[in-house]
Amino acid sequence: ELIKKLQPDCFDDITALVALFRPGPLQSGMVDDFIARKHGKAKVEYPHPKLEPILKPTYGVILYQEQVMQIAQVLAGYTLGGADLLRRAMGKKKAEEMAKQGEIFVAGAKANGVEEGTAKYIFDLMEKFAGYGFNKSHSAAYALVSYQTLWLKSHYPAAFMAAVLSSDMDNTDKVVPFIEECRAMGLKVRPPDVNRSRFMFTADGDDRILYGLGAIKGVGEAAIANMVEAREAEGAFGDLFDFCRRVDLKKANRRVLEALVRAGALDELGPNRATLMAQLPMAIKLAEQHHAMQEAGQNDLFGDSSSEGRLPPPADAPVEDAEWEDDLRLQGEKETLGLYLTGHPIDRYETDLGQLDVTRLSTFAGGTRDSFTNMERARIAGYVVAVNRRPTQRGYMASVLLDDRTGRMEAVFFTEAYDAYRDLLTADRVLVVEGSVVYDDFRGGMSLRADRAIPLEDLRLVLASRLTLTVDTAHLRRRHWRGDDFVDLLAHHLTPFRGGNCRVVLDYRTDSAKGALVLGEEWQVEAKDELIRQLRVLLGPESVAVAYRRGQMPAGEGAPPLRDARRTT
Repeated sequence: ELIKKLQPDCFDDITALVALFRPGPLQSGMVDDFIARKHGKAKVEYPHPKLEPILKPTYGVILYQEQVMQIAQVLAGYTLGGADLLRRAMGKKKAEEMAKQGEIFVAGAKANGVEEGTAKYIFDLMEKFAGYGFNKSHSAAYALVSYQTLWLKSHYPAAFMAAVLSSDMDNTDKVVPFIEECRAMGLKVRPPDVNRSRFMFTADGDDRILYGLGAIKGVGEAAIANMVEAREAEGAFGDLFDFCRRVDLKKANRRVLEALVRAGALDELGPNRATLMAQLPMAIKLAEQHHAMQEAGQNDLFGDSSSEGRLPPPADAPVEDAEWEDDLRLQGEKETLGLYLTGHPIDRYETDLGQLDVTRLSTFAGGTRDSFTNMERARIAGYVVAVNRRPTQRGYMASVLLDDRTGRMEAVFFTEAYDAYRDLLTADRVLVVEGSVVYDDFRGGMSLRADRAIPLEDLRLVLASRLTLTVDTAHLRRRHWRGDDFVDLLAHHLTPFRGGNCRVVLDYRTDSAKGALVLGEEWQVEAKDELIRQLRVLLGPESVAVAYRRGQMPAGEGAPPLRDARRTT
């Protein structure tokens, strides 16, 4: 926000930014004065003509400690050593020492032809700004690094962000926001890959970053070095059995290999992660036999290890398993990488959000004080990334960080709302939250003052009115189902969820006709996540749709009354 207001156009401005962005200058009004002078909205004035060369780069504002020293030298004849003593005295704010320095300054200034009143005014001004003054040499050094990194980030974004990620790759709390920054910059972060990744994050073209193997939890540096060495010596790994044969299983033990599977680093070596995990015990066993025979100087079922080419997997290797459910797959990524990389927990609700009158969080990105009327009501949904609870005079409040993959936003639950919904405010769940949009001065963006909250699945149970299943006979033929078989299978899936308020409708299609079949009231169901998941597996992701009735979110026990907030255009 400060940079936007200042609009720096030279290196001196960047140097000034470092000195200005501190509590003292920000709270004193000094920053606003500096910006107003920079843009010609306030007159640039100098207390004495001799000060113009010293204060011109900062538009007449005493910003740096070095300026205090220069003023003392130019106006009052201080030596460099004496000016440094003055700077120290001003920093320590000792009244006795300052009175003594004031006399020395005024006397020296008068000797240089400066009027006594002007000299006293300038000394008082110096004393005032000395409390905010920053060391210019520090500012300039930080400004130079800031400018260099800004230039690199602008012109070589993938290489720059790969380096930034690598610098803190052992700190998940830093990696996660860096990954979010990559996504905001339009960079694609590819999952780790034992056939391409190195220990560090690396740039993969101009707009892609390859995840570093060293950022996978539970995988040590020695194991990674061994994998990279084996890859460079004999080429890419062909499958899981080839991989286990060529790496040192003392360094890459079963725990390491399981972490690689869950992180997605072995995805290219098998049909899916579930199959890789099922094949892992046999692959390890055969690799150990191979290594033992190799040490004994014998050939084994892998054949001559020096021969070119790779052998197919053993005939009795586990056949392809159905891939893990999204929840299990994403949880594996969260445990090994610290974040969801190939999906998002809110993805399963993507088709629901529009019907539930949910405003996507990207709507509020870059919001300013004038973008939204304070207390304008909104309903948002998001995955709970973090919950920060803190005491207040009346009890507790909480700040909940929500992420819907299009953006992030803080929802603040004050005491009444916190007491009503405290049990729901936990990380790793998807919530729908209603409240009033406000501009948050502290964060410089929009936040939500929450007064309602409910898990998204529970809101679906309340408002879902119709579950439409597209049943195409062509699909049934592909699955080798007869009509009776499918009816029995559908009843099997629906039965555990009967007793709800959601009607089931079959959008039935044959090669020559189509029609809607409405099941009776005794087949009304609860539209739970598990039922939706099962039906999408049965019929296909695009063949299951939920329709909703419009309605209010239910209030929690003790929830505060809805605020009177009018939406303005």
